[in-house]
Amino acid sequence: MRRSLVLLSAGLTVLSTGFASAENNTPRNLILFIPDGMRALKITPETAPAMAEVRDKGVNFKNSHSLFPTFTMANGSAMSTGHYLGDTGVFSNTIWTNYTSVPAGDTVVPFIENDAVLGDIDEHFKGDYLNEDTVLKMARDKGLSTAAIGKVGPTYQWDHTDHPEKTGTHSIIVDDATGGKAGVALSDEMKNALTKAGLPLTTPGRGDNGKAGDAKTPGTTTANVAQQAYFADVAAKVVLPMFKARNKPFVLVFWSRDPDGTQHNQGDSLNQILPGINGPSTMASIRNVDNNLAQIRKALDDLGLAANTNIMIQADHGFSTISKESKTSPSAKISYDDTPKDFLPMGFLAIDLAKALDLPLFDPNDKNAVVTGNAHPKAGNGVLGKDPTKPDLVVATNGGSDLIYLPNKNKKLAARTIKALMEQDYISGLFVDDSLGHFPGTLPLSSINLRGKAATPTPAIVVNFRSYASACGEAPTNCSVQVADTVLRQGQGMHGSFSRGDTYNFMAAIGPDFKAGFVDELPVSNADVGMTAAQLLGLRGSQNGGLVGRVMSEALPNGVVPKAFKTVEKSKKKSENGLETVLNVQRVGSQRYFDAAGFPGRTLGLEPEAGKQKTAGK
Repeated sequence: MRRSLVLLSAGLTVLSTGFASAENNTPRNLILFIPDGMRALKITPETAPAMAEVRDKGVNFKNSHSLFPTFTMANGSAMSTGHYLGDTGVFSNTIWTNYTSVPAGDTVVPFIENDAVLGDIDEHFKGDYLNEDTVLKMARDKGLSTAAIGKVGPTYQWDHTDHPEKTGTHSIIVDDATGGKAGVALSDEMKNALTKAGLPLTTPGRGDNGKAGDAKTPGTTTANVAQQAYFADVAAKVVLPMFKARNKPFVLVFWSRDPDGTQHNQGDSLNQILPGINGPSTMASIRNVDNNLAQIRKALDDLGLAANTNIMIQADHGFSTISKESKTSPSAKISYDDTPKDFLPMGFLAIDLAKALDLPLFDPNDKNAVVTGNAHPKAGNGVLGKDPTKPDLVVATNGGSDLIYLPNKNKKLAARTIKALMEQDYISGLFVDDSLGHFPGTLPLSSINLRGKAATPTPAIVVNFRSYASACGEAPTNCSVQVADTVLRQGQGMHGSFSRGDTYNFMAAIGPDFKAGFVDELPVSNADVGMTAAQLLGLRGSQNGGLVGRVMSEALPNGVVPKAFKTVEKSKKKSENGLETVLNVQRVGSQRYFDAAGFPGRTLGLEPEAGKQKTAGK
């Protein structure tokens, strides 16, 4: 850890004299714009002119990376702190907390895209479950105006330790929950400003965009227009004018649910791989978020703020079309009322492990009810063992990857679990907690920066699911398909895997402290976003862990341009059935960037090794 911090400190020292804004007498503003689930190669002047303009006239981060597991809260924690997930402890959207969270529905595996749940987890983990300072907190402490607007969960995470009921300066938080019992309270200043602008004090719902459908009913064909129009109006008509009137620097986070929400729920492709997440609903959602960006940039122009405001755009992850197909899964051979014949049910990993390990399966989202026969866990999660309150194994279901926890750190159970996983055709790569030892066919959590100073429990095994490219007629990353453990259906959308389709997120930047018309060939990641934002604003926070990103100096005028190189890491020994986890890595100094990982032939971005690796059919 000490070495990482020394390297970081040295990097910042070099950079502080290397570009203009650090010494600029005029403080800059910063907007962090997150188009949730935006794939890098879906942006063109035709599909998303506002984002394309930022990319083409500013900095094009063409070698970008979401952190694995490629989920929203995980990558939001990296952006907001500059730390990898091994430090933030946000290993996915659903995690095991080792205590019962009441706001999450009395479960030990809470889905954390919820303000009340975040507050509950904070309280349990000594007031700060992230265990690292966020950019918004540091900016607020320094006296800057701060606000976060958009999708519930990741928006609040940017300043989750702020308590509006206490005296002092606070961040403005506006998300789905605003105006409701679970929402962060609005100040009187914000209430008056919203009313004056003719905007309601309660965020409108998603309407039809929130409808996911079921196995027989297609999901939405409508983008999240009304709700995001409200968020964009709050930013452009209320918050930015308010910040200008305060006459001091500001930081504004805008987290757009689209295209993520629409890609998840879209009804263009029910139970079919094509068109998947490349249908008309997705394209409408991309244009929707692009319109939001255009409105915010116009407001900056109209208010005379554009020349002094940096804008960083970064998606939390890419996206893939869902597959529910497996030839080996016992769960796929069972008949379920809500699942098409021969398709994987929600919770297939927990069901298959319970059978393979001969352990009883209980549902932590249904008062620990036993799961037998043709039932599956309501939310996919499972606790395995004779006593559900003292489980031997916990499965936290997430989507393109799942988390497995072993509360008793049982190495023999770890070995049996890994052996069982290796037999399934939907598995593509396993990462195991270093403390459990080395297992054939796997890589350690530390190899992907998942072992650090996290306050929350560290998973024993992170399971990556199979992915491949469909014949969608576009770049392979736009055609990514993945097996996903989710209530959503084949043909809808998901992320979370180590497919390059999920790690390849859209990133761009523009403003007075960024180069113009610059194509950045070096690898960058969402952890770098947090470090670069802090550097631009001159912020320094305390650090508990040493798994940190780097300042993207090459994108800054007169900044240092480091060199990069590629490496491949593999399991020390193959499994009994000839499988090995392979990790494609890029390096910039001590920084490691992860392109794709898994079993070659089962992960998009890893070519099969002829005659050596088992592959899984489409």
